[in-house]
Amino acid sequence: MRGMGTGKGASRGGRRFDSPEQEAFLNLWRTYDRLRALEDDLFAAFELTPQQYNLLRLLKADRPDPVPTLALAERLVSRAPDITRMLDKLEARGLIARARSAEDRRSVLVTVTDKGLELVTKIATPLRACHARQLGHLSPAQLATLTELLQAARAPHEPSETWK
Repeated sequence: MRGMGTGKGASRGGRRFDSPEQEAFLNLWRTYDRLRALEDDLFAAFELTPQQYNLLRLLKADRPDPVPTLALAERLVSRAPDITRMLDKLEARGLIARARSAEDRRSVLVTVTDKGLELVTKIATPLRACHARQLGHLSPAQLATLTELLQAARAPHEPSETWK
């Protein structure tokens, strides 16, 4: 950001950062907060959380194959400490179905229902518009650079890119 120093004690408008890493992290956090607010409003209109939508999106990509609950949890964009409760809510709305694996009774397999697919399809166009509001002011080159930098920043902190 223009005018923000990079050294210890860098300041702008009276704000101080202990390190370039802190400055970058706080900028990332602030950006996430601003962009997330637009998405939260969109999903609230469909009575979903962003995590619930992401789960439905993952199930749609694997349809007709069922996905084990633990595999879903690993592929979510953000961690879901209580995935069972999230699945309970989606199942109560008829958006997913669960069944025990015939091979491993401890494993629960999840599929998206036709109703769940209809909802994901209904959200697609407004979600594209939301993403355009969030980041459409950036050029394709800037978006590619941003994506590379974000992937590089999190690479040492996750085992793989399984959530894509």
